Amino acid sequence: MKRLINIFLASVVLLLTQSSCEKDWLKPEPLSFFSPENVFTDKAGFESLLITMRKDLKTENTGTLSESTIMPNLTMEFAASDLASPWSQLDFYNLTPNTDMYYRYLSMFTVIYSSVKNANVLISRIDDIEWASDQERNAILAEAYWHRAYWYYRLINSYGDVPFINEEIQGAKLDFRTHSRWAILNKIQSDVEYAAEWLPIAAKPGVITKGAANHLLTKIYLANLQFDKAIEAATKVINGPYALMNQRFGLDADKAYRNLIWDLHRSKNFSIAQNTETILASIDRYEAPPGARSEGLYTMRMYNCQYFQPQVLDSQGKPGMVRSGPMLDSLGIGNANVRLTGYYQYDIWAYKGQTWKNTTDLRRSDINWVDKHELRYNNPASVDYGKVINTAFLANPIDTFKHVYAMPHYIMYNPMDDKLARTVGGNGDWYIFRLAETYLLRAEAYYWKNQQALAAADINKVRERAKALPISGGEVTIDFIMNERARELFAEEPRHSELVRVSYIMAKSNLGGYNLASFSEKNFFYDRVMHYNNTYEKKVQLLGNTANMAPFHVLWPIPSLVITANTKGVINQNVGYDGAERNVEPLMTIE
Repeated sequence: MKRLINIFLASVVLLLTQSSCEKDWLKPEPLSFFSPENVFTDKAGFESLLITMRKDLKTENTGTLSESTIMPNLTMEFAASDLASPWSQLDFYNLTPNTDMYYRYLSMFTVIYSSVKNANVLISRIDDIEWASDQERNAILAEAYWHRAYWYYRLINSYGDVPFINEEIQGAKLDFRTHSRWAILNKIQSDVEYAAEWLPIAAKPGVITKGAANHLLTKIYLANLQFDKAIEAATKVINGPYALMNQRFGLDADKAYRNLIWDLHRSKNFSIAQNTETILASIDRYEAPPGARSEGLYTMRMYNCQYFQPQVLDSQGKPGMVRSGPMLDSLGIGNANVRLTGYYQYDIWAYKGQTWKNTTDLRRSDINWVDKHELRYNNPASVDYGKVINTAFLANPIDTFKHVYAMPHYIMYNPMDDKLARTVGGNGDWYIFRLAETYLLRAEAYYWKNQQALAAADINKVRERAKALPISGGEVTIDFIMNERARELFAEEPRHSELVRVSYIMAKSNLGGYNLASFSEKNFFYDRVMHYNNTYEKKVQLLGNTANMAPFHVLWPIPSLVITANTKGVINQNVGYDGAERNVEPLMTIE
């Protein structure tokens, strides 16, 4: 943790940004050649920095939560939500401005600013060279604006009011000020509007396009309560060149026992030409050079249960499981870092008499999930070898929390290309934006405008593709929309950020008894988590801490070392955490 804070103090608070491109992308030369003045001398130099920014998007979806991974990880977004719990950090009171946990909520703040820094270097130096055309210049500038806006969208929906850094800073700067979340929204809205104008309609996989700009713009407009503009931006995406996938395709398409939802979630299908639903995906291939690929998606490690551990006992009280065999190939060595709630496993699939057991929804079909009754003892030495795991034999009932639960196999399964590697979830592309979410975003905009019939029509586009029963306009609520996002976008959307975005919409609109003045005391995020995540209702106790959360945990703390290092200015702390008593009014405009 100390190392990560030092990275931030160097790159954000002090911002000594004389070297902003990794030498791996350039020919081997003396390090002194890698000053910005020597790198950004032509188009290729600027494009190398865009590659850095795209790599940051990939890194967010790959690897573990360990200190060796310096980028935030989307698993954190689910571990702090209505759909899952962080089994090793159940008590959010243990997360303070001075204490990061295994789930690196403090570190996420610091390293996002490194990505912001990269974008600012390009933006500030865009006119250091003579460009062949305005189109060439503006397209590169547009992508940098997009990346900066993407990360600020995440910052303001995780930490609220934060400093907005608008340019490359080449010397020590210790007088940062906090900007209002709403001022930042206005700024990134303007930037992404520019990006949507200049980005290409089509590009190679992983490169930002008009579609990605309009999709992000839809989210920003929603966050800014500009619902008509959100509908307009989403409609531009929906009208093409994208289309929902409705036919079997790609890897495994010839396997009749599989289905379209399985095809849609094979990482090797995300970026192929047949997949017309992908708006933007991160690119991560095993066949790439070692320096250009990640350590893997780790989906099987982070989300799947620890079924293979010795705590899973048989009828004789002996270990019924071993860490080997066919199950390991299909389920990996799960660690339950994101422990799925019963609500997501079961309740969310109940509709019009259907349950998780008999739903027509392919997203919860038996072939796509591995349920508890499909987990069998795999220890050849056990008397119960081959039988279904019986949780009554566990020494402690709490062991089911980590070791035995249902898993969305169709999402998590990503076998290793390297057969000698651990089965954690191999290299693969990952969705950042796809068209199904665009429909759900437009549905939400219609909902806020009280146009429920139109909202239902968009939701049904997604539901009918999954063979789920359609809904009527009268059934559309914000809870149903968030449920549909969970059914469609699990492990894909930044769940916490989207819940916080909705929380701000409701507070600013004075809906549901919420308001901005008491946001840290009462908000939609907290109420929904408490209602649907029974980990907190039951006060689950594990690893010496008890599941606990308060309304102010809707926002994560600003690292105190960042605040105290800023000796000539004030960076505000979020209300509820130590240091908030020293806050000042945030800046309401960005120059």
